[in-house]
Amino acid sequence: MTTEKVILITGASTGIGAATARAAAALGHKLVLAARSTEALERVAEECGGPGQAIAVTTDVTSWEANEALAAAAINEFGRIDVSFVNAGFGGKGGFGRDGAHHDHWREMVLTNVLGAAFTVRATFDAIKESRGHYLLTSSVAGRVAIPGSFYSSTKWAVTGMAQSLRAELVGSGARVTLIEPGVVDTPFWDNGSPMADGLTDDDIARSVMFAISQPAHVDINELLIRPTSQGI
Repeated sequence: MTTEKVILITGASTGIGAATARAAAALGHKLVLAARSTEALERVAEECGGPGQAIAVTTDVTSWEANEALAAAAINEFGRIDVSFVNAGFGGKGGFGRDGAHHDHWREMVLTNVLGAAFTVRATFDAIKESRGHYLLTSSVAGRVAIPGSFYSSTKWAVTGMAQSLRAELVGSGARVTLIEPGVVDTPFWDNGSPMADGLTDDDIARSVMFAISQPAHVDINELLIRPTSQGI
């Protein structure tokens, strides 16, 4: 039997976040699910057991106040936070030239992928320290390998650095930090479907998250870099 954890997940309405929520619910964990899309988020919460098991908290991670409210909702409902899966984010195509993504899209990407991640970390920091819990931050292969012309890649390099800085700050506290770095995953991230026929699924990443949080307290899986077998970069 798996020891029950209270797991907070941002970006939980679709893709990796939703798949992780379902995997965690199947193991009996309690869930605090956050995303901007209320209707989709509530559907995932119902799939994961509904009231008493999973709560949906509509959250814009770019707002500090929304992150504070999210952490407070978790404490009010379940009394603690054992895992904070900082997963909200989105991408954008095109290079640095003017034919790439619009600069307003870049701004939103930074606010969500970088500042939003930092806000969620800070809002849950005291609770994770108190529970000697676990942070997981979703970066990307693009946060390990610079993708030509990809501003998204730049934001994920920032998340990679954030995870390393966070772990260094938490050394000695008993809390752990894991960086999740997926390659090509067939999720709504890709507007027109996955560019690889044999790409990863969101369930593949969810299993990796469950692996990381299931380790004994003295084991901290610092990074999980997960590529499809056929992905070269």
